[in-house]
Amino acid sequence: MEHVARFFFGVSGNVIALFLFLSPMVTFWRIIKMKSTQDFSGVPYNVALLNCLLLAWYGLPFVSPNNILLSTINVTGSVIEAIYVVIFLIFAERRSRLRLLGLLGGVVAIFTTVVLVSLLALQGNGRDVFCGVAGTVSCICMYAAPLSVMRLVIKTKSVEFMPLLLSLSVFLCGTSWFIYGLLGHDPFIYIPNGCGCFLGMVQLILYAIYRKNKGPATALAGKGGPVPAVDDLEDRKKATAAVDIAEAKIKVAGNVAVDESAVAAQV
Repeated sequence: MEHVARFFFGVSGNVIALFLFLSPMVTFWRIIKMKSTQDFSGVPYNVALLNCLLLAWYGLPFVSPNNILLSTINVTGSVIEAIYVVIFLIFAERRSRLRLLGLLGGVVAIFTTVVLVSLLALQGNGRDVFCGVAGTVSCICMYAAPLSVMRLVIKTKSVEFMPLLLSLSVFLCGTSWFIYGLLGHDPFIYIPNGCGCFLGMVQLILYAIYRKNKGPATALAGKGGPVPAVDDLEDRKKATAAVDIAEAKIKVAGNVAVDESAVAAQV
């Protein structure tokens, strides 16, 4: 019965994790359409790529037994994240592209080092522990990425930049893999995903607290309308300033005219 339950949570973890991997597709469609990465950062996708590679390696039978479901989803995630990174490299500006290439080189170097050390210098339980620790650290780093967004939510008291569906998916994904790790008595799975489960729950609590506050950007958008672009807002500010200046000139001219009329009447 325990094996059936573990298989169930492993499959559900695969499905939810796949949704998380595919969730940035809208962003990348926009990047391809605009032929520019704009203000988006490619760092999270390199971090996610490293995490997927390390967990896929850890889940292989000759590294840790009975974790093939962990490998299947992370191999898929590695392919998806690699595509995201390539898109960033194609459309990023030269300076950003060089930084991303350096970061990607670091990802490849870390993964290659883990693979070579685990194959050539370790075996049995030592290999399991070494790869498990590497995967745990990378997984915790990935789950900790939304901390800056959570800080922004608390600071602005707005959930504008923390979508409910994404927060719910993080919570469910962390919960599924946490239970999967518990049932398999694998601390290298249940410890990082326990952290993910907790952080996802905190995001949901924050959403429940600040859900009524749509934030300034949403207010500008109106009822479902698009948020004005930065350039549009700047143009509106300039136009408003020009109108204010014109009105001020009219008022000054009117005051001068009134004063001249009063002098003429006295004469």
